[in-house]
Amino acid sequence: MKPKIAFFDTKPYDRDLFTEVNKKYNYEITFFKFHLTPENVILTQGFDVVVIFVNDVITADMIGKLVQYGVKLIALRSSGFNNVNLKAALNKIKLVRVPAYSPHAVAEHTTALMLTLNRKIHRAYFRTRDSNFALHGLLGFDMYGKTTGIIGTGRIGKALAGIMKGFGMEVLAYDKYPDESFARQAGFRYTTLDELFSYSDIISLNCPLTKETEYIINKDSIAKMKQGVMIINTGRGKLIRTTDLIVGLKSGKIGSAGLDVYEEESDLFFEDLSDQVLSDDILARLLTFNNVIITSHQGFFTREALQNIAVTTMQNISEFFEGKPLSNEICYKCPGAADI
Repeated sequence: MKPKIAFFDTKPYDRDLFTEVNKKYNYEITFFKFHLTPENVILTQGFDVVVIFVNDVITADMIGKLVQYGVKLIALRSSGFNNVNLKAALNKIKLVRVPAYSPHAVAEHTTALMLTLNRKIHRAYFRTRDSNFALHGLLGFDMYGKTTGIIGTGRIGKALAGIMKGFGMEVLAYDKYPDESFARQAGFRYTTLDELFSYSDIISLNCPLTKETEYIINKDSIAKMKQGVMIINTGRGKLIRTTDLIVGLKSGKIGSAGLDVYEEESDLFFEDLSDQVLSDDILARLLTFNNVIITSHQGFFTREALQNIAVTTMQNISEFFEGKPLSNEICYKCPGAADI
């Protein structure tokens, strides 16, 4: 019998891509538009594999139900896996992910946020629509010679470091597992978090969400930063305590912020809510700042990245059913293991 696969939280582009890639495998696929939740987990009964995305939160209780219903594999079509309780999955169900779909996509989006905030492109766009060509309020700064602090030097952080060096910027980096050889080759240096906070004109968050990195940006770390610092987050929402970010923005300590992720995004991002009143008061407050840009977790969203996600996800599933070693298996001791 053909393996049966249930895809959750899918959009038209997901369905098109995975349907095309599945021509190589001919699995039986069912696409669901909505998230996988405790209320609808019973829908997985009879499926061999569930494929989830970043806002599908898989709790310990849901792991038990999935095993009970006969699901043998959870395939994440993302690199992060902080949304899955790995401890509950240990020795019960296999998990795989897509570790690197396109680090360049996220690094380039990070750079786009920096440039837009610095040169006020978003404000200039709306002004010129109204025939307002004044320059007042649009003053930026030369990025050349300034310092970027990169927290997390995985593939995305390394790609970003290369772009920043191309701008002629100094790059400081922090990582629990520093790659000193790459740093020497690329021309940046690792340092402590305190030094990175103190000397960086721009701080970019490119690390996974773990117990150690949760709310790494908070009132105490903000107090150590330069006046007017720019903060960019294309990692995970809970790397920043949003209420502390708002206080920093109001005081001017934080000069600008670019957020492609938000700590309470699961019921908001990837959805069209334009006909509703925004019920999240904190997000609504953020949207009032003209020095804040929020994008809806689109850093990964390029043709190349989507293709890589589809191909790797299907390869992961194929390896499982063919009894091969799982190239992209998630282990309980992996950095980023969740306890939800």
